[in-house]
Amino acid sequence: MGKPKVAFFDFAGCEGCQIEFTNYGDDAFLELIKHVDVVEFREAMTETTTDPIDIAFVEGGFTREADRARLERIRERAAIVIAYGQCAAGGGINGLKNHQSDYSEFVYGEDADQPHLDSQKAQPVSAAIKVDYFAYGCPVNKYEVLQIISHLLHGKEPVIPNYPVCVECKRRETVCRYDEGDHCMGMVARAGCGAPCPAYGVPCEACRGFVDNPNVPALEKVLKERAGFSEKRAAEKALMFTAVDLEATS
Repeated sequence: MGKPKVAFFDFAGCEGCQIEFTNYGDDAFLELIKHVDVVEFREAMTETTTDPIDIAFVEGGFTREADRARLERIRERAAIVIAYGQCAAGGGINGLKNHQSDYSEFVYGEDADQPHLDSQKAQPVSAAIKVDYFAYGCPVNKYEVLQIISHLLHGKEPVIPNYPVCVECKRRETVCRYDEGDHCMGMVARAGCGAPCPAYGVPCEACRGFVDNPNVPALEKVLKERAGFSEKRAAEKALMFTAVDLEATS
């Protein structure tokens, strides 16, 4: 029996999560790569395939109806589809345009009406096809991705965290950013990264999106009362990586 076939596909995004994968040059990754056959990966190889694949990593958001057919073809070929990175998993930073009516003109200026620049509201790829697993983050956390692949290779169900970053800060004994006079979104942000940002004095920006059923009004209240944010700034702060999440909860 041959090694499982793995392929990477890109849609609306910066492709940073794919680049992150090529940076996994440690022993764990090198050992893992011995057990899979990467058959398509535009950032690292020129070969492509139309054959069935075992695991498809789909990076980037669904922002053009024209991409639906391509996503559906990937779904038909792949035994497992993983939404790879925050744009694919939750709409990501692309979701900011969902709250700006003139985004095309703002970004492209006089060229906004060009056919190849046509796009719709940003959505996760799960809006177009069935997704089996989600690898959150901007960029993804390499240890989590390696764990997901390892679990699948061993026939185990990957464990995707659904608790807030505050839990990981407590585990690390990291001083709360609010106690340092800063702000943070860790109370509603999805964990799984290990909370490196607060540990190094940087507020969590929820780059992995929100946990299920986040208490966004409480987040905005804390941002105003403890970080001194205006009501407008508190509302806008929650949009950076989670604009699509907020649409789902509104």
